[in-house]
Amino acid sequence: MTVFDLIAEIEGDNEWHAWLKEVLDAKHEIVKFVTDRREGEKPGEFVRYLKGSFNLSLVVSFDDGGPAAVIRFPKPGHVSSSLREEKVKNEVQVLKYLAQNTTVPVPRVTSWGLTQESPNQLGPFIIMEFTEGKSLASILKKPTENDQQEVILNPEVADTTLEIVYEQLAGYLVQFLKLDFASIGAISETTDSNTWAVTERPFTYNMNELATVVSGYPVDKFPTAPFTSASEYFHHLADEHMLHFQTQRNIADDSDDAQRRFIARHRFKQLIPQFCIEDNGPFKVFCDDMQPSNMLVNPETLEITAILDFEFTNAMPAQFSYDPPSWLLLLGPDMWLERYGMERFLAAYEPKMELFLRVLERIETKVASTEKDHGAIPLSSRMRDSWQTKRFWFDYGIRKSFDIDAVYWDALDNGDDSLQFLDKETQAQSESVKQIKMEELDAYLKDCAPLLA
Repeated sequence: MTVFDLIAEIEGDNEWHAWLKEVLDAKHEIVKFVTDRREGEKPGEFVRYLKGSFNLSLVVSFDDGGPAAVIRFPKPGHVSSSLREEKVKNEVQVLKYLAQNTTVPVPRVTSWGLTQESPNQLGPFIIMEFTEGKSLASILKKPTENDQQEVILNPEVADTTLEIVYEQLAGYLVQFLKLDFASIGAISETTDSNTWAVTERPFTYNMNELATVVSGYPVDKFPTAPFTSASEYFHHLADEHMLHFQTQRNIADDSDDAQRRFIARHRFKQLIPQFCIEDNGPFKVFCDDMQPSNMLVNPETLEITAILDFEFTNAMPAQFSYDPPSWLLLLGPDMWLERYGMERFLAAYEPKMELFLRVLERIETKVASTEKDHGAIPLSSRMRDSWQTKRFWFDYGIRKSFDIDAVYWDALDNGDDSLQFLDKETQAQSESVKQIKMEELDAYLKDCAPLLA
């Protein structure tokens, strides 16, 4: 995994902490604001704060029998200022769409607005009904001594317990597969009631990371419109990864590392024809951040009460939806590769994947008995194909600028001299790139020295 840019991280954290002070100072105004935006006679009462990676929420309760509410703001510094309003608008649309077209338990949005409408202009916001539940990740994870330790699946969790969880999530994925769109990008309701389409560019988890943890990443190079084919989108992502390589000064530890990253990113672009399928759609609803840490369950029954955080949800190439879930071990494949290596990842992941696929096959059998599938290939078969052909790894890497290099070398490199697959001009550039990235690294370390003193 690529380390973040320390300078960008510190600047982001400073922005976040300055904004947090404003929120703390405005707590009573925020509670009154939430009260005014609901039906009910009694004023609300502050309960607690909820802090996530990208959002800060305040829980407000009411004494009139109505449900508690949550008002959620994107965190400046952790969500780019240029993307905060886009993030909120997109998520509100997705939540409404999923509520209308699936049984996925999403929070009910009662109000939302942009910065100019918010209390003290703190930023765009969503007000939702509060949902009771405990984080699924906290139930499934290996016990830790503190919150700083990695969240990883407890190997002692019984298969029967996992099956209860998998059955629900497999059912949701089957429903997602039925949601078709003609383009790649953010979805929204059209002027015709209950008609939905892709109307805006895709806004992804990776875009937000590039905008917040790489100093000077040119956000004007992000897409400005939807895409009409998977290959077009993949080529854009490949260019985005190369621009990341060029922009982040501390992306490589040494000259050999710089060359390996240069090669990996060029090779990913060359692999697009091999791994791109269903190029012209239809495209499927896909959430970049759907994982157990964003799911609430009843701790007694393991019934999922809510799936949260759909801000990075778009219509995407269908093949992303055909991949086995990357969250089965809680800790992502990228972190497994970095800390434990491919062999240990496969030993831990494949048994859970097989369990998930068996559960998915049972779900598919039930669905097939009540619905006409018109000869569609089962999702379980598509997932097995993705895994066997290594398309799983291509799809995972092409979405992640900070992990693409490790994915290429650990999962997609065929053992040959990868440099030979590049054209002569690119091969020549690979030598000069080493010197350029080391000069950039030296300048970066000098700029960082005062911050580390």
